[in-house]
Amino acid sequence: MISYQPKAEEIKALREATSAPMMDCRKALLDAAGDADRAKALLLERGAAQAAKKAERVADEGLVTSYVHAGGKIGVLVEVNSETDFVARNPRFSELSRDIAMHIAAMAPQYLDRESVPGEVVDRLREEFAAGVPSGKSAEVGEKIVAGKLNKWFEEHCLLDQTFVKDDSVTVGDLIHRSIGALGERIRVRRFARYALGE
Repeated sequence: MISYQPKAEEIKALREATSAPMMDCRKALLDAAGDADRAKALLLERGAAQAAKKAERVADEGLVTSYVHAGGKIGVLVEVNSETDFVARNPRFSELSRDIAMHIAAMAPQYLDRESVPGEVVDRLREEFAAGVPSGKSAEVGEKIVAGKLNKWFEEHCLLDQTFVKDDSVTVGDLIHRSIGALGERIRVRRFARYALGE
C-alpha cells in the first residue's frame, strides 16, 4: 500500500491559504491524509499551541499602523507588538497589522478582549440577559442562556473574539495565532483607537 505524499501544488495552495511555513503545511497535509480542510484546522491548532507557549515572553517591539477607510470618514490606529524588531520588519507582520487595522475600521470593536471589559459592564449585561430568561426555566437552564448570550456579546464586541472580516472561518485571535506559528514569536495587539467622522 502506497502512503499519501502531498504534491507540491497542494502544499503551495495550503501555504497561500494560511501563510504557514512550507514544512508545516507539508506535515499538516501528511497528518490529515490530504484533507485540506483538516490540514488547515491542524495548522490553526498548532499555531494556538505555539501562542500559548510564547504567551509569557515580552513583546515590546512592533508597529503602530494606521488605516483610513476610503472617503476619509473612518480612521484607525493600532499597536501590534512582537518580541523583536526583526519580526516587526517582516512583510507578514506588516500585513497582519494592516489587516487588523482594516478589521477594526469595518467592525468597530469596543474592547480588545474579554478581560478588558470592565466588571460593571459584565454585571449589567448578566442582569439584562437574566431578566430576559423566559419564566418557568430552571436556574441551571437560565444560567446557560445567560452564559450563551454573554458569549455572543463578547464575540460581537471584543476584537480578538470577532470573526475576521476577510475570512469568516477564523477570529482575529486565530489570525494572530497563525502568525505566531509562522513567525515564531509572541505577537499581541496592545491597543487601538478608531475614529469615525462626527462621532
